Amino acid sequence: MAMAGRLWRVCNLLMAAFFGLAAAVQVNDPDAGLWTVVYLVPAALTLLVSINPSITGNGVWRSLCDLHSAGCIVGTVALACSLFAYAQGNILHEEEGRELFGLVIIAVWMRLCRCSAKNPLAGFRLTAAVVVALFPFVSWLYIYVNKEMRESWPTHCKTVI
Repeated sequence: MAMAGRLWRVCNLLMAAFFGLAAAVQVNDPDAGLWTVVYLVPAALTLLVSINPSITGNGVWRSLCDLHSAGCIVGTVALACSLFAYAQGNILHEEEGRELFGLVIIAVWMRLCRCSAKNPLAGFRLTAAVVVALFPFVSWLYIYVNKEMRESWPTHCKTVI
């Protein structure tokens, strides 16, 4: 297997882990059921891609990916409108801002996976995949280290990190 193919599989494994962890931390969120599903669907889809990258050509996989991506895009637009109207400052201090970033990460990753069915990822798209795969973990590390950033968060957000 070529190095690019291995890297693509590792990126998918990282993203499956991220989406799984994101679902797990929803345990004490008021709308945990919704957000758990929002993260578990891409966790399963990306885990399948890490095991068998050619699955992105499968009709069922593509349909689930498209349906979930469409829902994430609708959610992104709704949250962006809400944030535009009501945000008080840094959107990462707003729960809706963090939810928005989660939906954007899902939509971007699902698009990268969907595009990989036609053309194997290489060059710019593979670089983008590596950056996107590392971004959530670097963000979580940054938030974990900077405790003052979490001070204004609701209690249910503070207790899971």
